[in-house]
Amino acid sequence: MSRYWSSLVHTLTPYVPGEQPKLDNLVKLNTNEHPYGPSPRVLAAIQQELHDGLRLYPDPNSDRLRLVAADYYGLKPEQVFVGNGSDEVLAHAFMALLKHEQPLLFPDITYSFYPVYCGLYEIDYRCIPLNEHFEIVLEDYLQPNGGIIFPNPNAPTGRLLDLQAIAALLERNTDSVVVIDEAYIDFGGESAVRLIDRFPNLLVIQTLSKSRALAGLRVGFAFGQAPLIEGLDRVKNSFNSYPIDRLALAGAIAAFEDEAYFQEKRAAIIKNREWLVEQLDALGFETVPSAANFVFTRHPQHDGAVLAQRLRQDGIIVRHFKLPRIDQHLRITVGTERQCELLVDALRRIVA
Repeated sequence: MSRYWSSLVHTLTPYVPGEQPKLDNLVKLNTNEHPYGPSPRVLAAIQQELHDGLRLYPDPNSDRLRLVAADYYGLKPEQVFVGNGSDEVLAHAFMALLKHEQPLLFPDITYSFYPVYCGLYEIDYRCIPLNEHFEIVLEDYLQPNGGIIFPNPNAPTGRLLDLQAIAALLERNTDSVVVIDEAYIDFGGESAVRLIDRFPNLLVIQTLSKSRALAGLRVGFAFGQAPLIEGLDRVKNSFNSYPIDRLALAGAIAAFEDEAYFQEKRAAIIKNREWLVEQLDALGFETVPSAANFVFTRHPQHDGAVLAQRLRQDGIIVRHFKLPRIDQHLRITVGTERQCELLVDALRRIVA
């Protein structure tokens, strides 16, 4: 600690990202990255931007990318916000839309950045417990609040809420913003973007890190009615006018333009997930139903931390959370066919 820190810094508990190991030949299934890589059109578009133009600042408003994303989702450009990864978009949403006198509500088991942002921005919050099946019970959120946020599918559980349930919440919770964090929506769910024109208090956040295989470019979005987007723009332009660089803009636009590649690889990941769940079931694991590119699973006869360590010894990295209620579970990214086979073979040896 430093005596030069502000009083706020002393109180912060920073987010701890998933490990990015520096070792070779690992089967890396711990951070939900796309196993197949980005579209070749993305790589070509980035290559074309490697010229003298990099001396110039990028478009501060990402206007072309906003237009492309708006067209893809049937929205207007003024209903689209672009940020440096969905984490930055979330940060701006916490400051612009979720900082109020009443507490912010989110699940007790969810994306662990939410309480970190609350600490950073000094936002009061209340955790709403998932039920015994790790489901979000939206009726529990019908209480006084300064905002509601949850991932759909939830992380790290992978469970999905349908749009009818989300619409029912929005119809009854009209005095605060509801943020749906859709980092994993493309792997099995229907986006709440289609509800935006009906609900002025709905903000939907997405990322290109997962289903578009662009975690290394850091591009995220928020979709909502124009007044919500204006609030995000006001915070963004008080923080960083140029959050998206020229290479990221080019790659993100190309990712939206290669729909065939997106659909092919998305289907492959879903197929691999279904196969992996079948294999885990056969080995005695208990797996939460997942609509994401990961599975959340436990073995009733084997400690979760021990399983994670044994897998690591075999060169396979998965995510283990040392948290109440889920300390026996592993979150396992769905990899390529070969990666899933190597994982299952290792688990078969461990639990035999």
